[in-house]
Amino acid sequence: MHVAIAGNIGSGKTTLTRMLSSHYGWTPQYESVISNPYLEDYYKDIHRWSFNLETYFLSERFKDMLELQRQDKDIIQDRTIFEGVHVFVANNKEMGNMSDRDYKTYMDLFDLMMRFTRVPDLMIYLRSGIPHLVEQIQKRGREYEQSISLEYLQGLNNRYEDFIMNKYPGKVLIIDVNNLDFLNRPKDFEFITNHIDSLLFGLFPMNEQEKVVAIKK
Repeated sequence: MHVAIAGNIGSGKTTLTRMLSSHYGWTPQYESVISNPYLEDYYKDIHRWSFNLETYFLSERFKDMLELQRQDKDIIQDRTIFEGVHVFVANNKEMGNMSDRDYKTYMDLFDLMMRFTRVPDLMIYLRSGIPHLVEQIQKRGREYEQSISLEYLQGLNNRYEDFIMNKYPGKVLIIDVNNLDFLNRPKDFEFITNHIDSLLFGLFPMNEQEKVVAIKK
């Protein structure tokens, strides 16, 4: 089984990946963020370094995807190759941070990779508003993230919504995390696992095109 966590910067993907891994006994697969040699340069000059950064991520995510498909384990993954393309690269292209030439080269590589990959059994999308994202980004205090603009975050949010609702072909559980604290409130974490249990282990499997929205007020 392959479950993936999707969501904007600061939405809680890594924390939820760790918690679900422990809860279900799934093997976690974390995104190689800190090891990306272009990351700090990227946030200092996004226009200059977007192609380099995104190509590195594409390569690493493709290697991760091939490894996941070879393993006979239940895997939970922190962000997928699909978001890197349809959210982050698409957002940089729209904002003018990636040239048409670089974008075409990038997409040619991605299209080749898609011949060897498949979608996860379930994607869990953490939907979050900008104030919640900013609060979480400030709280974790990564220096290179403090310069992220609200425009950039909003662009990613818009792309995530379009990706999940219109482009992604697999099963999706959408969790609104604006009013959740699944790290510190056990009932909030149980709210998430109850929906996962229903979708993965219930009597009535989802249709492949169906999106399930779980919102806790």
